[in-house]
Amino acid sequence: MTSLSLAGGQNLGNPIDLAEEIVQANQWAHDRASDEELLVEIAGKWSDYRLLFLWQREISALHFSCSFDMKVPKARRGAILELLAAINERLWLGHFDLVSDDLSPAFRQGVLLRGSGGASVEQLEDLVDIAVTECERFYPAFQLVVWGGKPAEEAIAVAMIDPVGEA
Repeated sequence: MTSLSLAGGQNLGNPIDLAEEIVQANQWAHDRASDEELLVEIAGKWSDYRLLFLWQREISALHFSCSFDMKVPKARRGAILELLAAINERLWLGHFDLVSDDLSPAFRQGVLLRGSGGASVEQLEDLVDIAVTECERFYPAFQLVVWGGKPAEEAIAVAMIDPVGEA
């Protein structure tokens, strides 16, 4: 693939700076490990979530992930892979996978920003909102497979039920 490089090309602002402003405004615990990396911890309904923002300046791309602390035992990995496939085919944006170093579930999404002038507050808020919403929605399914020993089909059926009303 060829690349067209124009003199005086656009220099995008670092979206990590904007993400950090949003995080500080929400008073979330965070660590700015470098100019290109921001780690955030927020509380959810089912778990605490770790948000990771990574900026790749060379390709003007923002990688975002939202993970939760749930180690998948070796005996349940096959069932979890089935669950990941079932979940991912229902998602419009992003995907779930297993973090390679500790085999915990994570929701991931990448955003290409070349030509856009940079990330907006709304884009970053949507990244966080969508990720946390999907993690909250499917956390019980992961629990059913990992700790309940249930098959992926049964767990996904439970996750797809939308509660109505209040108890």
